[in-house]
Amino acid sequence: MPLQMKFFALALIALALPASGALAPARAFDAFVTNEKGNSVTVIDLDSLSVKATIPLAQRPRGIVVSPDNKKLYVALGDSDEIAIIDPQKRAVTEQFPAGRDPERVDVSPDGKTLYVTNEDSNFLTFFDADSKARLGAVRVGVEPEGLAVSPDGKLVVATTETTNMAHFVDAATRKTLANVLVDSRPRMAAFTPDGSEVWVSAEIGGDVVVLDAATHKIKDRVKFAIPGLRSENIQPVGITMARDGKLAFVCLGPANRVAAVDVKTRRVLDYLLVGQRVWHAAFTPDQKYLVAANGVTNDVSVIDVAALKVVKSIQVGESPWEVAIPGPPKP
Repeated sequence: MPLQMKFFALALIALALPASGALAPARAFDAFVTNEKGNSVTVIDLDSLSVKATIPLAQRPRGIVVSPDNKKLYVALGDSDEIAIIDPQKRAVTEQFPAGRDPERVDVSPDGKTLYVTNEDSNFLTFFDADSKARLGAVRVGVEPEGLAVSPDGKLVVATTETTNMAHFVDAATRKTLANVLVDSRPRMAAFTPDGSEVWVSAEIGGDVVVLDAATHKIKDRVKFAIPGLRSENIQPVGITMARDGKLAFVCLGPANRVAAVDVKTRRVLDYLLVGQRVWHAAFTPDQKYLVAANGVTNDVSVIDVAALKVVKSIQVGESPWEVAIPGPPKP
């Protein structure tokens, strides 16, 4: 074949590849970022890594979570005493309902039927019916509850209380407290390992992550952090995000401006990733290729390539971004 014809044939192949899907872009995901002082949610297109929309909200949005079917986002509005529901496809608020005094974080049962809310001012863990929004009951916990996690099997709910320095284990079915466990100073977040065997609790002032046995409620280990050039008091663990395969955990270290990548089995820190200032919480894309972390002081998010353990992009959002949620494709 003449050289010119070879080039022409290669050009035709190149033009045909996107149509065949061989080089088609990955499925687009949107990240939804709560802006605590901006009273809004910023929507980020994770294909173009750019802001595509801003959703106005009521006062002081903080916690945000995706429903199991990926059709709803629940947002805790701390100063409005409400939960807002966002349709991620329409990028609009569809409903709001009263959620008790100062809801800090919200989570949902694996079957999508029950919502859990930590009410910081009234010291309650409150249960709501996800369909009717009716209040099902509440459990009194310690002082200033914030952290919240539901076990993978839906049987346990853990709330952490910042002033009492405790992790409270609650039976989801009976709404009875099973254990009140003293951890380290100012616990801010709780996260179950994917197999449900452990609960990791970040201690903001204690400067570590306490690892609890989910069955016995006993402390079994601690994850320690040390960053050259930083004082220990500036290393303040807050958000914890577990990889789906249970091998890595990413811990947001607040004013240390780092996200720590931790080997879950060995508890060893593999790397400290420099992000924006005052990193609060992070979320994986559904394919877990990227981790998106909210930086509360620099008003941006950092996009982390998980395989490379490298920050690849900073994106400006609203004022005081706090938490991130990234829905996958809607499920039937």
